Amino acid sequence: MARNQPRVIVLTGATRGLGLAMVEKFVELGHTVLGCGRSRDLIENLRLRFRPPHDFAALDVSLESQVEPWAARLLSSNGPPDLLINNAGVINQSAPLWQVPSDEFDRVVDVNVKGVANVIRHFVPAMIARKSGLIINFSSGWGRTVASDVAPYCASKWAVEGLTMALAEELPRGMGAIPVNPGIIDTDMLRSCFGGTASRYPSPTKWVEKAVPFLLSLNSRDSGKPQTIV
Repeated sequence: MARNQPRVIVLTGATRGLGLAMVEKFVELGHTVLGCGRSRDLIENLRLRFRPPHDFAALDVSLESQVEPWAARLLSSNGPPDLLINNAGVINQSAPLWQVPSDEFDRVVDVNVKGVANVIRHFVPAMIARKSGLIINFSSGWGRTVASDVAPYCASKWAVEGLTMALAEELPRGMGAIPVNPGIIDTDMLRSCFGGTASRYPSPTKWVEKAVPFLLSLNSRDSGKPQTIV
């Protein structure tokens, strides 16, 4: 598919940070965005800003019981997406692994790993039936290296890398699954780790000017090849 051809894009974690910046840029470029996020208030703001055919729903990707009907509705109304971007993610409060409460560890894994699997489970079969489309799973620099005090997050992003490369082996020709490290961006998540020094890095608004064209340039030949937005 040509880079400038309008696409249907499913995007998780659409209400803030990188997700919100991508929504704004994809819409500006003429693509249809079907997004989700946990905050009903922020989802309602998106609905007011971006009218149909764009579509935004409040749900938690870690809960298959919420992902399944959302996917079914979108597939019925829009067909399979051209681009499925698993962006939703959370990070643990910075602490040594043994000090991270079990429920916090579970939440990181549930959103960052199980959430990705839930979305894939309910969108990808329709994409396979059409034999086209890309699945882009957002990883992290900490999905390829590590740092202290973010072990649960590192574990989840290493899992995303492996899951995505294994998925790439399972897809038919013409499709692709690609793990993408978005780089270091000044978001609330980064500030939870870096504090004020996060301001040294690009804002989501600046990042997206480079990121969205990069994402739109990916194709099935990139399947299974870890990518980094620089």
